Amino acid sequence: ASVSEPAQKCCTENIQPFLTSILEELMGPVSSGFTEVRSLFDKEVNEIIQDFQKTNDMTRLKENVDHLMTLPFNSVKMEPCYLKVNLLQELLQDLKSRFKVYHIDFVIQRTQNFMQELMENAVYTFEQLFSPSHQADSAKVATTIEKVKLRVLK
Repeated sequence: ASVSEPAQKCCTENIQPFLTSILEELMGPVSSGFTEVRSLFDKEVNEIIQDFQKTNDMTRLKENVDHLMTLPFNSVKMEPCYLKVNLLQELLQDLKSRFKVYHIDFVIQRTQNFMQELMENAVYTFEQLFSPSHQADSAKVATTIEKVKLRVLK
């Protein structure tokens, strides 16, 4: 009881007024990272479509879709996504001194883990919605891939 009132006053005066601006500042790099994940998925699926349109090879299409499934674990391709979130390092340093925010690396790592998980979910959903082995009409395959991609991105 003796701590509650001073703690509430401290929070109301020194923290609460800044929460909205802090959240907005932090969401910039986070949103940018997740946008990069979305763009990477879109780019990779577009490459699959283009390759299929050139080759019309169902075996190669299956291989490309299988390769897409490894995308979340491809550190080279995911790196640009992760780098967007590294900007949090600078933003959180300021918060660390003002609000005693610790474990900055943990916040960045968790955000990157969520990005990888999002990509895992995207490629898994893509695979579930589009199975090249079930495509009988190769003329419609590219259109089907595009529709599935748009559905996943939605």
